Amino acid sequence: MKKILIIGLIFCVALLAKAGDVADGSFANRDGIVQITEARGWLESAYVKFGLMESAKGYHVYIKGGQYEDFTQIDLALVRNYGSYGRADMVGLKAGTYAMRIVPVNEAGAELTDQANEATDMAVRNYSREGFAFMNGYAPGAYNSDGTLKENAKVLYVTKNTAKTISTTVAGANSNPCVGIQSIIDAYQKGQDKTPIAFRFIGLVEKGDLDKISSSQEGLQVKGRKADSELNLTFEGIGDDATVRGFGFLVRNAKGVEFRNIGIMRCMDDGLSLDTDNSNIWIHHNDFFYGPNGKGDHAKGDGACDVKSDSKYITISYNRFWDTGKSNMFGMKSESGPNYISYDHNWFDHSDSRHPRVRTMSVHVWNNYFDNVAKYGVGAAAGASVFVENNYFLKTKKPILSSQQGTDALGDGTFSGETGGMVKAFGNYFDKTIANFRYYTQNNPASTGYDAYETDTREEQVPETEVARQGGSKYDNFDTNASLMYTYSPVAVADVPALVTGYYGAGRMSHGDFTYTFKDNVGNDDTDSAYDTVLGNAIDNYKSALVGIFGEEQSGEGDDTSIRNDPALKAHEGNAKAYRLNGTRVGNTDKGLYIIGGRKLLVK
Repeated sequence: MKKILIIGLIFCVALLAKAGDVADGSFANRDGIVQITEARGWLESAYVKFGLMESAKGYHVYIKGGQYEDFTQIDLALVRNYGSYGRADMVGLKAGTYAMRIVPVNEAGAELTDQANEATDMAVRNYSREGFAFMNGYAPGAYNSDGTLKENAKVLYVTKNTAKTISTTVAGANSNPCVGIQSIIDAYQKGQDKTPIAFRFIGLVEKGDLDKISSSQEGLQVKGRKADSELNLTFEGIGDDATVRGFGFLVRNAKGVEFRNIGIMRCMDDGLSLDTDNSNIWIHHNDFFYGPNGKGDHAKGDGACDVKSDSKYITISYNRFWDTGKSNMFGMKSESGPNYISYDHNWFDHSDSRHPRVRTMSVHVWNNYFDNVAKYGVGAAAGASVFVENNYFLKTKKPILSSQQGTDALGDGTFSGETGGMVKAFGNYFDKTIANFRYYTQNNPASTGYDAYETDTREEQVPETEVARQGGSKYDNFDTNASLMYTYSPVAVADVPALVTGYYGAGRMSHGDFTYTFKDNVGNDDTDSAYDTVLGNAIDNYKSALVGIFGEEQSGEGDDTSIRNDPALKAHEGNAKAYRLNGTRVGNTDKGLYIIGGRKLLVK
């Protein structure tokens, strides 16, 4: 009777959770089957957690819904062991309602179907695709705008054990197959292969796990042959614990690259640097942590995510910045422009400055949550035009600065000694409880000017008569140019904190597996900019709870060389036909159907 009550309680909890949040799935547990503990949909993905069974040596997981009319087996690499439980994630999903079925597998590889269990009613939403990266319907990375993989896309799984060994053929490469993540990316620099690739990171991957790095300053280098070379690459984390530590990413001469759902810890210099002639880059739902512990203003590292040197049509959205020092620098001094960046729904969680710091570029800053920012929020210099719209500033010391005027012209000037930029502001909320807060308006004394030009409507233009006090640059009114601006839907400013910190908000899935509360020495909310030793130690000592992938860990996406190297298929080498099916593993061995490395191989 006690077991029945517990099972009934589990089922009721699942139903109650579903009623409270449409992402939650429904499931029922009973004796003798896989015990599901959690099932939820997220953004273009869904996951299920389950208890481990003594009778099982592994698990096959199937998904149904959206683009999958019937239950379809997901890649084995997506089914992982966390010691006390198992977890399976499926990505690349259209918006819709899904079911996931977990089937235990015995030592002989046979499915124990009588012990299977199923979670249903998992609601999946699309990522928000708003901003300059999507101009004219462009879809950056390896995925279509509906969330599914592009045609013929490859899928490569990157773990601490496979980063050196994943392999695929790349047209134009000096030798094939290309082996190791950096070697594969390097081969794309030849410019002869535009086949989309989704690099799926699982667990913690450290610098020493990589085959090599092609940027001695940053780490993994993603580079095209010439300016704005289309690459169609996505770097994504699986689940809530995908993390890289000890390196970052450098992007050059690239078009169509996406970074999502990854935590970046202790990068070498910048966490993510868009450096030189990039376009249509999408950076979203990542967690940016401390870089290397340096001296002075580099105590927390250098830039978390920077955009430089004629990089344009960039969207940076739904990222979380954990006490970062120099969060985002947009523009150097050499841009020929125009360089357009959209910057939305980011969570500046006790970070210090550069949210962003803008030179030369035109940037739309909207619906961001400035949460206890210690030094300053948005800064404009060197002829920049910045539209700051519907942002929520909580305990932000200096929300908006324009170089050498307004607040920045008072005292020593805390922001920049460069010539000025222009800021248009509309619909923002400012917490006025902090010390030395100065509400900005165009009616400030003529001797100092203003931090931003406030408008009564978002459509209002900044007059040409308004110029930066130093340098005389004008606001370019890019945001009212119908041929340039994208369609977007800002939420009311009062709703920004809940949205950005909510389940579908900034940072990794479910806000990641790393938790930390910012408090000072007496337990109050931390509002200073000092390096947090406790946080730094937690980052340095972070370990993934991942034990491994159930069954055989996949080493690559499985090109024709996999047929020759796999004993089970070698006998059929002469009459095996290989083709992709959206990167999804289908079936086991049924009616001559073999699966290897994510390819479906039909033996005639």
